[in-house]
Amino acid sequence: MTISYFKTLLQTELHDIYPVNEIESFYHILTEYKLGLSRVEKALNPNMEINSDAKIFFENAISLLKTEKPIQYIIEETEFYGLKFHVNKNVLIPRPETEELVSWVLENANPDKELSILDIGTGSGCIAISIAKNLPKAKITAIDFSKTALKTAKINATKNKVSVSFLEQNILTVENLHQQFDIIISNPPYVRELEKKEINKNVLSYEPHSALFVDDNNALIFYKKIATLAKQSLKPNGTLYFEINQYLGEETMKMLSENGFSKNELKKDIFGNDRMTKSQI
Repeated sequence: MTISYFKTLLQTELHDIYPVNEIESFYHILTEYKLGLSRVEKALNPNMEINSDAKIFFENAISLLKTEKPIQYIIEETEFYGLKFHVNKNVLIPRPETEELVSWVLENANPDKELSILDIGTGSGCIAISIAKNLPKAKITAIDFSKTALKTAKINATKNKVSVSFLEQNILTVENLHQQFDIIISNPPYVRELEKKEINKNVLSYEPHSALFVDDNNALIFYKKIATLAKQSLKPNGTLYFEINQYLGEETMKMLSENGFSKNELKKDIFGNDRMTKSQI
């Protein structure tokens, strides 16, 4: 099998499921991951032969893509904020919107201060690790209720050569955070059950539901608890950041005000959706 034949095979096998540009993206992701080939190298060597190990890998990848398994889970890797992250079925695939949240935090953080920062519901560790990479003087703690998610996050911290303290905690049962923080960040579950119809099959079938969904009648359950804890545990002039449900911006802002946060800002993502908040007492 040559790399040009593999590209043709991808297009033939997947054209009924994915748009052409996405199949093209799969081709580049898979060949870069397995063969280490750049786009220029592939263009210059279309008849390069693929070894038997890679051939088996690519054929298996096509079979998995037909089931709409996310490409990131197939190669067990993704990029976030310019860094490589290991991902698997135990953690969500990091989203571009979350990169915007990280950017907002970094824009407002003083890199020369020894800030204490907490990431609640860390999952793959993408938020905590990206911030640690960009704020080397900060002391960062990340918590999650899932042992398997924390195992993945620890792998990612090692991979990206940063120091993060990981704790196994269920934020809904925590009574206090036992420490004061300059910054608390969270991207908790926020998709309501009623919104499942908007979710792609690849997400519903493969990503961990416990990290995604909340009950329709208590959609802000995590936000309310975290806001209560943050009110007790933020240092003077400390800041609370949330990634939020795009349909619940107004409700989230109201909840923050009711919990004693008087300086609240609602920010849209690049798609024009209400996506994140920044709050201070």
